[in-house]
Amino acid sequence: MTYVVGYGPHKHDRSAVELACQLAVSLPEPVVAVSVVPRGWGTPVAAGTDREYELWAAGEGEDSAALAAADLAQHPTVDGSAVWVAGRSVPQTLLEQAAERDAWILVVGSGDEAEPGRIRLTSKTDRLVHSSTVPVAIAPRGYRTSSGVTRITVGFRDDDASWSLLTRVAEISRRASARLRVVTFLVRPSRRPVTSAVTHAETQVIDLWSVQAASAQAEAQAYLNSMGITGDSVRLHIAEGADWSAAVAGVDWTDGDVLVLGSSSTHRLAQVFLGSSASKIIRHAPVPVVIVPGTAIG
Repeated sequence: MTYVVGYGPHKHDRSAVELACQLAVSLPEPVVAVSVVPRGWGTPVAAGTDREYELWAAGEGEDSAALAAADLAQHPTVDGSAVWVAGRSVPQTLLEQAAERDAWILVVGSGDEAEPGRIRLTSKTDRLVHSSTVPVAIAPRGYRTSSGVTRITVGFRDDDASWSLLTRVAEISRRASARLRVVTFLVRPSRRPVTSAVTHAETQVIDLWSVQAASAQAEAQAYLNSMGITGDSVRLHIAEGADWSAAVAGVDWTDGDVLVLGSSSTHRLAQVFLGSSASKIIRHAPVPVVIVPGTAIG
């Protein structure tokens, strides 16, 4: 198995390589940085022009692979290599490379418009997240670390997919000798006078969410204890806030943290979660995020 890294020829941002190597230090597997360059059309009419285009693309690919190899060289303990391939679609080509190279995680960086230390999905990474059958790890812009993965935080919603994800992430945290944290994110609008738009009934619903979240967390605690994950190796937390920014900021994040979120195949569309709460969590997360499709991880 491998970590396949999507390495942009013109981004010159080693964040994705940095994250892949961090993961490889904690769970050793080879890291392959893949640069995708445009493929020529191969039509007889444009044969001459197409040949020139392919030579240009090959030069771009070789330059990008050399940059990726230099970035990988910053991590001499990691088994890393860099290649370039031609393709018409970057996301589709990366998905093909992930399948061909038996990737268990596909690693990408953030969009250029992201603030330093934050994540933004580009149209290409958004397609990867919604199309990949393997987990997609996204590095914050400018991500650097000297730490392995020391703590894995899993977003927990108390549905079937969350329980399956929790089981698999718990096993991975044990293999990586990383602490496990189970977080339920709960957005609670600020309480207002009864004359405001927030009715008494809505307040009761919000309070019920808190009770249900606490009950689910207690059940998760007992479940993890039954797996032998006890003591300081596991923590559970309900992150409440008036909005998603406040809820995510209410969690203590440190170097060595990785956040894992899942999308559920039991929803009408797997994109439902990614299009609502998960996308908001990703936007405010100050650490790398791993998006797991359905229950596929490990």
